[in-house]
Formats: sequence, C-alpha cells, structure tokens
Amino acid sequence: METQTNQLTPNSLAFIALCNEYCSTLENCGAMTPDDFTAAMLRLLPRIYISATDLSRDSLETGYIEPVMEEDAYNAVCSTISALLGEHDTYLEVFEEDMKYSDTPIAATISEGLTDLFQVFYNFVETVRDAPYPVVEEAIAAVAEDFRDYWSRILCNQLRALNNLRYSGLLENE
Repeated sequence: METQTNQLTPNSLAFIALCNEYCSTLENCGAMTPDDFTAAMLRLLPRIYISATDLSRDSLETGYIEPVMEEDAYNAVCSTISALLGEHDTYLEVFEEDMKYSDTPIAATISEGLTDLFQVFYNFVETVRDAPYPVVEEAIAAVAEDFRDYWSRILCNQLRALNNLRYSGLLENE
C-alpha cells in the first residue's frame, strides 16, 4: 500500500479523468451532431477549468510533458471538428493581443482552439498513463503552469464561442 505522500489528490485524479474524457470526445466527435458536440464541450470545459485552477497546490516541482501527438493526428481532429461545425466554426476573437492594434476584426476557429486544448490534454494523458508517481506529480505541475501561462485563455475563448453557438439558435436549423 502506498503512503499518503505518494497518492494523488482527488482533484488531480479528477483532472486526469476529465482530460481523458475530453480527448475521447474529440476523437469520436465525427459521430455527433453539432448540437450534441457543443453541449458536450460546454459540460466538459468548465469542469476542466475549475479542476485546473486547483492543480497549482497539488505539486511543488515542475516537470516536462513530452509532446507525443503527431501533426497528422492534430490535423485529423481539427478537420473533423471544422467539418462538424461548418460555417459556425469561425468566430471573432476580441481578446487577441493584436486586436488593440488592428482596424479589422481577428477571426479564430473553434476547431483550432479545441484542437490546441486536445494537444495539451493528449500529451498530458499519454505522459501520466502508467507512469510512476513522481512523473505524474511533475506532469501535473507542468500542466498547471502551462494552464496559467497558455491554455486557460484558449479554454475561456472556446467557452465564449461555444456558448454563443449553442444559445444563439444557430444550430437549431442544422
């Protein structure tokens, strides 16, 4: 039996499970309707965000997450989401740093944002799968730091775009 110091917190376990569920949902989204997919993302993303905000207290050391996702896999997931959402994939990005210097709106795509998150979560899940406790703890610290520095903004932007898509009635006629 492991000692208390070699056990992951319930939040860390929940975060790993949510990342795995997210990856599974994106890998299988081609079989979903746009409305079901949007609803699934709006259920998962807030839970991932909340769980990630508490990760910083779970580990003290920062590790490294090996980038294992191949470009073909990234492109396949991105293309599937883009095809699923069709004309509704593009939205205007208002929180882009370059926006304050631009006279024209900056377009972004839900498919690319969700796939960027998929890449982070896929690499994380593959790093912790069957890894010893110290590696898992370091990977959790690394993904928590990456959350603060990088992907928290992407996640929030996707929530805003997906929320608009779901509740604006755009998908009702699909």
